[in-house]
Amino acid sequence: MLHPSIKILPLLLPLLLALPAQAKDFTVAQKDKKFSQAKLEVKVGDVVNFKNEDPFSHNIFSLSDIKTFDLGSYPQGQSKSVAFDKPGTVEIECSVHPDMKLIVEVKK
Repeated sequence: MLHPSIKILPLLLPLLLALPAQAKDFTVAQKDKKFSQAKLEVKVGDVVNFKNEDPFSHNIFSLSDIKTFDLGSYPQGQSKSVAFDKPGTVEIECSVHPDMKLIVEVKK
């Protein structure tokens, strides 16, 4: 005779597979007036930490329809985070250093 929990497993399996995957954390540094990478691919729910490694402040922002944010000015050694909650392309810049650009592709 099978254990009762074995009989329930086929009923629960579709529910377990439908659960969202665990969100991941990514770090993108700002060093030498550049982002540590030009492109980043994340999934919906993931968080990107923007760490300032320059000896001056940065102000990271996005005006993209998918994710609009402004992290404000923050100094060396500090990090600020953004969670991405919709799929699409997010263009990120620094208001202090307009040549700094990062593209985040948010996948389902």
